[in-house]
Amino acid sequence: MKIAYVMSRFPLLSETFILREMIEMDKLGHDIRLYPLICQNQPVVHEEAEKWSARANCIPFLSIGVLAENVKSFLQNPARYLSILFEVFKGNLSSFDFLTKGLYLFPKAVYTAKRLKQEGVEHVHAHYATHPALLAWIVHKLTGISYSITVHSHDIYDCHAMLGAKLRSASFIATISNYNIDYMANLLGEWVREKCHIVRCGIDPLKFNPARNGRGKIFRILQIGTLHWKKDQVTLIKAIARLRDLGVPFQLIIIGEGEERPKIEAEIGRSNLGGLVVLAGAKTQGEVPQLLQQADCYIQSSVSEGIPVAIMEALACELPVVATRITGIPELVLHEKTGLLVEPGNIHEMADALQSIYLNPEKAGSMAKNGREWVLKEFTLEGNTRKLASLFEKMSLQPV
Repeated sequence: MKIAYVMSRFPLLSETFILREMIEMDKLGHDIRLYPLICQNQPVVHEEAEKWSARANCIPFLSIGVLAENVKSFLQNPARYLSILFEVFKGNLSSFDFLTKGLYLFPKAVYTAKRLKQEGVEHVHAHYATHPALLAWIVHKLTGISYSITVHSHDIYDCHAMLGAKLRSASFIATISNYNIDYMANLLGEWVREKCHIVRCGIDPLKFNPARNGRGKIFRILQIGTLHWKKDQVTLIKAIARLRDLGVPFQLIIIGEGEERPKIEAEIGRSNLGGLVVLAGAKTQGEVPQLLQQADCYIQSSVSEGIPVAIMEALACELPVVATRITGIPELVLHEKTGLLVEPGNIHEMADALQSIYLNPEKAGSMAKNGREWVLKEFTLEGNTRKLASLFEKMSLQPV
């Protein structure tokens, strides 16, 4: 089946799960066409992403060709063109950001519709219900090409502009958590449940094996993620300061880069944690397993998330995990079974949970083993990609 994948940016280090899914879908025999809204250069790029960058269809937002196709589309069917444009305008009035970006995206989407039709694309799959789904929706309205959406977290939590229209017209909705299904049903109505299917963002467990030789004198704590307010590393630093005061000898390594680095560095200075906290910057996909295998504990301090792939990777490496009790995380971190859950922003709970793992290595090890078993059962890349591929294939058999 010829499928166009649409996402906001490519390559994007923090969204390797989309790259992995495309690679696996490719292995299953589907003809994947890559259509990112923005093709970008990053200082750190996964080796596999470099190969896919060459396959990316990088269509400009405005060009002579884009403008010409919009004029042609308008002249061929002015009522349809203006009707779709008006729906984009009206549907996004509640958000100035979505409105301006939606109108800016519209000409590109019209041109993309032509390209997909020419290439014989049978289906469009959008990762995120925001602008990627909007492009898929516009393509569908212009060409009749079906589309589906994988919804994650911020794309349905942060802004609801035109969300109902995009979800309703989709052939199906893949979602990473039961929490998301309940959220969308409460927001938009029970009709959403019939369209939803749980498809986790899985990992390849063969790349994440336990490889530690026992704990050393220093309790090594790891976090992986963009330095962003949603990850709440500032609160993590405060919790780590309390952990020091509790007498735990540790080192915290944070993998990732982002706009919050100055605030995090300032909090490290205020808490006198120089040398105990390392901001290691961005790392490639190949470097991550080694870093996990050298750690004693993984922590996720987020205040907003879907189900972080980094936690799956940590559990696959049999690391005990501390994570915040938000959104879909409790579907992965089962409290006191595969890890410990704490309230977001609660410095004392976070520090106490880390201390508990340090003081109770046998219990921590048992949770970590359970965690790997749970990941192997529910969160593998191959298993979940096959679920998604099955949905594509079932949909292709349905009469148009």
